[in-house]
Amino acid sequence: MRITHKILCRIFTNHSWKCVATFLCMAMCCASASALLSSCISNAPLVDTAIATPTTTTAPPWFNSEKTALFLWIVFIGAAVTVSVWLAKSGRPIRIRRIAALEAVDNAVGRATEMGRSILFVPGIQDMDNIQTVAGLTMLGRVAKTAAEYDATIEVPTCRSLVMEAARDTVRASYLSAGRADGFSADRITYITDDQFGYVAHVVGSMVREKPATCFYMGCFFAESLIFAETGNAIGAIQIAGTAESSQLPFFVAACDYTLIGEEFFAASAYLSGEPAQLGTLRGQDVGKFAVVVLIALGVLASTILVMAPNTAAAVWFLDVLQKVLGG
Repeated sequence: MRITHKILCRIFTNHSWKCVATFLCMAMCCASASALLSSCISNAPLVDTAIATPTTTTAPPWFNSEKTALFLWIVFIGAAVTVSVWLAKSGRPIRIRRIAALEAVDNAVGRATEMGRSILFVPGIQDMDNIQTVAGLTMLGRVAKTAAEYDATIEVPTCRSLVMEAARDTVRASYLSAGRADGFSADRITYITDDQFGYVAHVVGSMVREKPATCFYMGCFFAESLIFAETGNAIGAIQIAGTAESSQLPFFVAACDYTLIGEEFFAASAYLSGEPAQLGTLRGQDVGKFAVVVLIALGVLASTILVMAPNTAAAVWFLDVLQKVLGG
């Protein structure tokens, strides 16, 4: 509109005609605004105010009945853990099956002491946000305490700076609990690099040069697992590994003397500490796993019966109940 006003003012040079041009531009602006408003009103949805009633929304229920099976499972496992912890604290012994890899820790550290060579502990290649790294540092605490008691040297190369700090605190606490605070040296717990194979090259080179008597691999590992295990086997070291990576377990099983497989790795802290709370928690979880195995076995049996005799009402009823219990 401003351009139109300038054009009209140039055409009409007289002052009175310029006023007329200004008036015409204002009229055109008003007409355009009116047309735009009319189009918006015509496109808006029509609402019948005479019959419009306020809508009411129902509040969601406090308990979702579809999640009843999940709720019952949580209550059952929680009760099993609580009762197991209470029994452990009351003095009732809780039996845990023997884990050979954990039983061999003392012998492995003693072997390094007798040979006068160091102990190598590799806590994986992941940071502290990985639960396997936390489990590996738990094992480091036990190994460091045994090394302090036997006056052995332990080397801990790490590939994360935060893991290095956590490992130093863990080893320091272990030396203090063993009464050998003067034997702790932070220089033996070092940060190498974040690069995967750069870290592997440093550790393997150190293994070949120093030839540690015992090697521990506890944590999260990937392609470097076989490189570590083969190098340790070549230098004649006793090797104890532990990881939850199923793709790397075959390499550790083939090349190491002892291997903690999956759940054994995470149960190591309860096994080594012997604290009632940890032992009770471990037993409560095993009770829940046993219940799941029993239900799966019963479901397989019922399905087999239903295939052999399709008209068996009891099998159909049991499968329906089992499906509801398992939340299927």
